[in-house]
Amino acid sequence: MAFSPTRAPSTGSSASACPVDPADLKQKIGVYQSAHAHIMGRAAYEGMAGALPTADHPFSGIMNAARKVAFSRTLRSAEWANTTIAAGDMTVEIDKLRGGGDGHIVVWGGVSFWRSLMRLDLIDEFRLDLHRYVAGEGTRRFDDVPKSYRLDLVSSTEFSNGTVGLKYRRHR
Repeated sequence: MAFSPTRAPSTGSSASACPVDPADLKQKIGVYQSAHAHIMGRAAYEGMAGALPTADHPFSGIMNAARKVAFSRTLRSAEWANTTIAAGDMTVEIDKLRGGGDGHIVVWGGVSFWRSLMRLDLIDEFRLDLHRYVAGEGTRRFDDVPKSYRLDLVSSTEFSNGTVGLKYRRHR
C-alpha cells in the first residue's frame, strides 16, 4: 500500500495560491476516491471534520464518504461520518489498515504526524506538489527525519498553473 502525505484541503483563499488546474484536480480526486483509507493526526482531523462536512469543496463528498482514521491519544469521539480513532501503537494500527483492504492509504495534514510515519519507515510513496512561489517561512517539511531516507523519483507532471506534481517511492 502507498501513503501520500497530503495537506488538508483549504476551504478559504490565499493570495499566493495557484489557480486550480483541471488535470491536477482530476488526478487528486482519482487518488482520493480510490483510497482504502484516509489517515490523519488529531489537528488535521479537527480542522477537516469542522469544515468539509458542509463545505462546497471538490473533496467534500469524497472525504465525507471515505473511511477515515484519526490517530490521537486525546480524542474521545469522532463525529465525522466513517471515522474511527486509533490510539494504540502507530505501527500496529497501520499494519491493521494495510491488511484490511485493497488500495492505498492517504495521509492528510500535519507535518509532525507524517514525520512520525517517516521515522517508523511506514511511508511507501510520496506525492508532493511543488508550487511556483517561495513562501520563505513556515515549518520545514523534512527537518527531524532519518538522514538516509532515500527516495526514487517515479514521475513528475507539470500542470498548466505552474505546479509540478512529484511522485517518489521509498527506496527499499
